[in-house]
This record gives sequence, C-alpha cells and structure tokens, in this order.
Amino acid sequence: MINKAIVWFRNDLRVHDNEALSEALRMADEVIPVFVFDERVFGPKTPFGFDKTGVKRIQFIIECVTDLRKSIENLGSDLIVRTGVTEDIIFDISTQLKASWVFCNRERTSEEVAVQDALEQKLWTQGMEMRYSRGKMLYYTSDLPFPITHTPDTFTSFRKEVEKYVPVRVPLPSPISLATIDKSIETGDIPSLLDFGFEEITATGTPRFHGGETAALAQLEYYLWKSDNVARYKKTRNEMLGWDYSSKLSPYLAQGCISPKTIYDEIKKYESQRTKNDSTYWLIFELLWRDYFRLIAKKYGDKIFVSNGISEEEAPEWSTDRTLFNIWAQARTGVPMIDANMRELNTTGFMSNRGRQNVASFLVNDMKVHWLLGAEYFESMLIDYDPCSNYGNWNYIAGVGVDPRPGRWFNVVHQGKRYDSKGEHAHYWLPELDVISGSKVHDLPIMSKADMEEYNIILGKDYPKAVVTDRRWG
Repeated sequence: MINKAIVWFRNDLRVHDNEALSEALRMADEVIPVFVFDERVFGPKTPFGFDKTGVKRIQFIIECVTDLRKSIENLGSDLIVRTGVTEDIIFDISTQLKASWVFCNRERTSEEVAVQDALEQKLWTQGMEMRYSRGKMLYYTSDLPFPITHTPDTFTSFRKEVEKYVPVRVPLPSPISLATIDKSIETGDIPSLLDFGFEEITATGTPRFHGGETAALAQLEYYLWKSDNVARYKKTRNEMLGWDYSSKLSPYLAQGCISPKTIYDEIKKYESQRTKNDSTYWLIFELLWRDYFRLIAKKYGDKIFVSNGISEEEAPEWSTDRTLFNIWAQARTGVPMIDANMRELNTTGFMSNRGRQNVASFLVNDMKVHWLLGAEYFESMLIDYDPCSNYGNWNYIAGVGVDPRPGRWFNVVHQGKRYDSKGEHAHYWLPELDVISGSKVHDLPIMSKADMEEYNIILGKDYPKAVVTDRRWG
C-alpha cells in the first residue's frame, strides 16, 4: 500500500528549508502539496472595517503561490490550489486521496490555531494524523533554555539568553524531486485580484516587491554578495528612501518565501568570507526581534490584540473618531514626516521601520487615536504583515506591551530632520512641497508666517494645516 501525505503550505511558501515538506518526503511514498486561499482571510473585514488582506498583499501572495507552483513543477509534481474554508478543503482532499498524514508548519496566533485545530479534529475522525513542523523562527522552541510561558518579557533579557545558550540549526536542503501527484484530482487555478473583487494594480513608477521564493533568494544574494549592503546596514537602517538602506526581506519572511535560518546561514558565510562587523550582526539582531514577538504572542495569547494589551494598567481614553483617523490614513495630517510615510504605505504596501515608529507614535500619542485602528490599518495595507510583529510593535508604541515604560512619543519634526536630513523622502512623496529645500521641509508645521510667504505656501490650500501641534517640536 502506498503511503500518501498532504503537505499543507501556509506561511511557508518555499521548498528550501521546509521542515513540513522534508518530513513528509521522509515518511510518505507520495506527497501532495496543497495551498488554500482561505475565504476568511481573503475577503472579510477587520473589526474596524478595513480589508483584512489588502490588495497589495493579495497580489504579493498570488505571486508567491505562482512561484511555489513553478518550483514544485520543476521538481516533477504540482501544487493543488483551492479557495474556500481551509479545514474543509484539506480534509476533503485527504479523504479523496486516502492520505495517512497532513504535514504543516505550526502557527501560533489564535485565528491560525483555530484552523489547524479544526482540521486536526476532522482528520482524527477518519484515522488520519496531523504532523506539525517548525519553520517561522530562527530558533526551535525545543532548543530554548526556557519554556514558552517563561519567555523573558524584555527583549534584551531574551536576546542574552538565546544568544548565549541556543545554537541555530542548519537549514534543510531543497528536495531533489517530487513524485507526480494523483491524476484523479484537479490542481486548480490560482485566483486573480479580480476573483477577490479588486482591480489589477497599475504600475506606479516606484520599485515594488515581487513575491516568491525565487525573488527572496535573489534579494538575499543581492543584499549580501552583489552589493555588500549588509556591511553597512547598521548605518543605513534608519533611512527611509530607496531600495538599499535595508534588506527588504521582511515581506518574504512574512509569507515564508525564505526562512530565518537561511538568512542567518548566509550571513555567517558572508562574515567568514568577506566582512564581519556590527552591521552583519545587526541583521541577525532583527531576526531575534521576530522570534521575540512570536514567543510573546504565544505567551500572552489574544491579549496582544485587545485595547489594554498585555498591560494590566487601565488603558487611556483613545478616540475612535473615523474622521480624525482618516486624516492620518489618507496622509493629510499637515506633518511632512507623517504624510510622506503614509503616502508611501498607501502606494506601495511598504514603509521603513523608522517611518512605522513615527506614524504610529503620531497617531497614538499626538492625535490620541486608538492604537487598534492603526494596527488594523497596517494589517490591511502592509505586504510584510506579520500578526506577532505588527501587534507587538503597536503594543510597544501605545505603552500596553510587556515593556514597563510608558508609551513611546516621537518628536516627528526632529525625527524628520534627523533621518531625512536632505528632505529627499519628503520631497519624493510630497512633490507639492518641492519649493521648500532640504530638511527645512520638516519645519513646515512650526514655520513662521514670513517663511510661509517666502515659499508662497498657503496652509489649508497648498498643503494641509497640521492636525495637531506640540510645543516640543521647536
């Protein structure tokens, strides 16, 4: 009798270093790869009414799945693609093909856990088994020097413990080949944006991410070996304009087109063959942050998604006024540092880390708007959305996370002048302000009437008046 296994691809859209795929190949005679566009993820709204998965992330995921199918075809098999309720579809395919197992990489947040639990229960009724693997983190939880429930609450304590005691495992190789799947089952078409109710995205003239494992591995090679940009990362990481200031690997990590172990392994090769410095370490440092937020999400569960967050203190009286929120979301705050970054997000689905910190702080700490509105908007808009990192960072900014210090307030005028010191990012995204040269563009909310007249700018006509101001801006 032929032993068959379903490999359920989730946020691990790759064939390299894929433990679920490797384990299935080790145990089964025939492996059937499956991906489901779950109708509860692609289509519904968030509690505040945003698209749960926005058009740019859908486009990116479609590209990721298309690339995954090509990789699997090159190995001699095919990817079964469906749209609907994941646990029902996987169960039906498993039953039809008389599979013994379903292999998948385990997820940690409640919505994803509910799906995997529901599928596992359905499989049990037919004597089929669910096999979980790991693939989202740099470290294996079984290698950690503490149980997940004892994960240190501060990042520094977490980092010191894992760096000192925990080795990073070697990435798993890509399979050499896959057996042809049962011809009795249709592979299915990959849906388009139109199938999800969106128009096709038109070119904007700005660089954009292309989804998939092929693009992810090419970007890793470019950032390390072709450009040596990794050796300058610590100096450039706070910049906001262009392609080379950061690794641009976050969208690929979010969809699992590349594994953290693969990035770590390649950095270590780079350090041994080219350069080892603070910058190469700092990229590994960023991978540690991802693991930390994932473990904190597992430790505290749904608390990271609620108003009070992890904090046991009473939450402030944040506003949920949509008119006020829309000023922020539509890049009409009258603060160039904020509006430039929000235009970038709305146009590309991406924003620098420095930009994210500033726009989040401005919404919560200056405009006094509820952090959950911002977090849900990011969830909808970002192509690199990851629930643990997104909500963990918003918890941090709003002062409702594990860090005992109060909310993070950023001086958005000073930040603009410091991190966009030539005004290039502001001018790129706010061309209506080109008349104000250099970093002085960031002084606009506090600019004197005489300077306004010199630049011939009328606030409220040529550019919005600042929705709020703060005497600490200068």
